[in-house]
Amino acid sequence: MEKKFKVGILGGTGMVGQRFISLLEDHPWYEVVTIAASPRSAGKTYKEAVGGRWKMSTPMPKAVEDIVVMNVNDVDAVASTVDFVFSAVDMSKEEIRAIEDAYAKTETPVVSNNSAHRWTPDVPMIVPEVNPEHLKVIEAQKKRLGTTKGFVAVKPNCSIQSYAPALYALREFEPYEVVATTYQAISGAGKTFKDWPEMVENIIPYIGGEEEKSEQEPLRIFGKVEDGVIVKAAEPKITTQCIRVPVLNGHTAAVFVKFRKKPTKEEIIERWVNFKGLPQELELPTAPKQFIQYMEEDNRPQVQLDVDFERGMGISMGRLREDTVYDYKFIGLSHNTVRGAAGGALLCAELLTAKGYITQK
Repeated sequence: MEKKFKVGILGGTGMVGQRFISLLEDHPWYEVVTIAASPRSAGKTYKEAVGGRWKMSTPMPKAVEDIVVMNVNDVDAVASTVDFVFSAVDMSKEEIRAIEDAYAKTETPVVSNNSAHRWTPDVPMIVPEVNPEHLKVIEAQKKRLGTTKGFVAVKPNCSIQSYAPALYALREFEPYEVVATTYQAISGAGKTFKDWPEMVENIIPYIGGEEEKSEQEPLRIFGKVEDGVIVKAAEPKITTQCIRVPVLNGHTAAVFVKFRKKPTKEEIIERWVNFKGLPQELELPTAPKQFIQYMEEDNRPQVQLDVDFERGMGISMGRLREDTVYDYKFIGLSHNTVRGAAGGALLCAELLTAKGYITQK
């Protein structure tokens, strides 16, 4: 690529914003040139604005330390400096929808980690390996917004990454009923153990809004584009429980599934390990070479050993076995702030770029 795309991060001082910045260090296509955050951070260098709140395990990239943070509400000023933005702002859903639309209307594509637009009918919610065909809904969205280049695309909830792609890889066997319990890391709430000491040696059996997202968002991803909107799939019926556990990074899912055409165990594993999507075909920079791995050991996948599979962009499955009530049960693991958040949005941006939706201004 001759010249790198100029990228802005909206909400760049928070945990997901920091993850975007760490993942974009030395990216072959993109360069962070603008960071925007709340008015209280505006006017400070990024290093000053973050202060002692840098939460990544790797150091803050030198290239961003002296970038002066802009006010995220100065939409025209921020948009004038970039080709597109990643959104990780911490606002109410109404405010997020309004500000993401405002950026899109400046002809600046928005790739969002936020949940606010996930059910806007003409906004694609993308797992790049699973539903890249949903990008075509962007044309209808641009008509609604009155734009030629500006639009919003989102990635789905972090917890569904550990089981929704695995179900999609088995779609030929027609999974129709699913029970999933997710065991979710504290970084999913933007926290570390230093921030949230009461989570040490503790479990909280409730995460606000998470169960509805975990049950409904896979159906939107599995749905179809009809008349310029995304119509969610009717099946599989999914019921979930979502539990916060004392883990820093990594969402684990325990899943039970019934199939109309029951596969063998060997067929399931073969479909998982050979599953590829458009990111692998296009060899996108952030795409995992192997999206889904299967681990034969009884005690895998484990967060400490397996969460960073394929740099956190792959998902790990294990303990597949027949069940006495359902057809099969298994365990899934994904990195919630890489594949499940900033990394998933970055891969979505790469796909949008490769397909010509994101262009340089």
